[in-house]
Amino acid sequence: MKKDLRPSLMSPKASEHFQYLDPIVLSSIGSLELVARLVVEGFISGLHQSPYRGFNVEFTEHRPYSPGDEIRHIDWHAYAKVDRFLVKQFEEETNLRAYLLLDSSRSMGYGGKGRLPKIEYAKVLCASLAYLMLMQRDGVGLVAFSDRVQQYVPPRAKASHFEAITDSLAAGELGQDTRFEPVLAGVAERIRRRGLVMVASDLIDEPAVVLKGLRHLRHLKHDLILFHILDPDEIELPFRGSVRFRDPESQGELLTDPGRLLEDYQKRIQAFIQTYRDGAVEIGIDYVLLRTSDPLDRALAAYLAGRRSLLAGRRFAPAGTRS
Repeated sequence: MKKDLRPSLMSPKASEHFQYLDPIVLSSIGSLELVARLVVEGFISGLHQSPYRGFNVEFTEHRPYSPGDEIRHIDWHAYAKVDRFLVKQFEEETNLRAYLLLDSSRSMGYGGKGRLPKIEYAKVLCASLAYLMLMQRDGVGLVAFSDRVQQYVPPRAKASHFEAITDSLAAGELGQDTRFEPVLAGVAERIRRRGLVMVASDLIDEPAVVLKGLRHLRHLKHDLILFHILDPDEIELPFRGSVRFRDPESQGELLTDPGRLLEDYQKRIQAFIQTYRDGAVEIGIDYVLLRTSDPLDRALAAYLAGRRSLLAGRRFAPAGTRS
C-alpha cells in the first residue's frame, strides 16, 4: 500500500508546528523520516499565518490551469474554495525531476555546542525537501558526495520512494575532502533531462571552482538552488583565550588566540559568503544562507518561492539578497 504523503493540516501536531522547525528540538527526534514529515507538516500549517500564504495550493495535487488544458480536468471544488482554475494532476504526471546534492565531506561534521552538526542539519533539510517534492508529484533523487559520489539514489515520483531517500540519508557517513569539480561534472553528465538541482553544502572549496561547475549546470538549462549551510561559530568566531583549531579535512592544527584574529577573520568570512552570493546572482541561481540555528521553514520557503517561478514557466529569480 502506498503511503499517503498529504499532511494532516488540522491535526494537533500540525498546530504545534513551530517546535518542529527548531533544529535543537529536531535533534532529539530519532527517525529522519518522522522529522521530515513533522517539519513539512508544521510548515504547511504555518503557511496560513505567514507571508507565504497561498503556497499550499501549489503543492497538493493541482497545478494552475493553462490555455490548452482539458476543461474536464479542472477541479471545480477547488475553484469554489480559492476562486482559481486548478487542474487535477494524476499520479503519473511529474512536474519536474529534481536532484538533492548533499555535501558529506569531513567539514560538514562540525556542530557548535547544543546545535546539530552541519551534516545532520543538511540531512533533515534534504529529507524535508524530498517529502515536499513527492507531495507535489515531482521526481526526486539524491547524490551524496565528498571528493567523489558516495551515494546515488535515482529520481522517482512515487510516494514509496521517500523511504529510499531517508534510508540512504540515515546510512550515509562522512567522506573525505570536498571536491566539487569532478562531482558537478559527473552530475551534469548523468542528468539528461532538464531539471532542478539543489545543493546543501558548507561550500568549503575554492569558490571559483564551485561556481564554474554550477555555471555549467545552469548553461545546460537546469534550475539550481544553493543552500549554504554554516554553523554560527564559523561566522562569529565566539571563542576566547588560547584555542587549538583543527582543519577537519587537512587535519592541520593551529594554536592561537582567536580574539586577536576576530576582526580580520570576520572580514574574510563575510567576503567568502559574499563571493558565493554574488556568483549566484551572476549565474542566475538561488542562493540561501542557512545557519544551523535557523528554523528550517526558511529553507522550505526559499524552495517554494523558486517552485512558484517554475510553475509559472519562469526561471528562478536570483535570491542574492537573502541572508
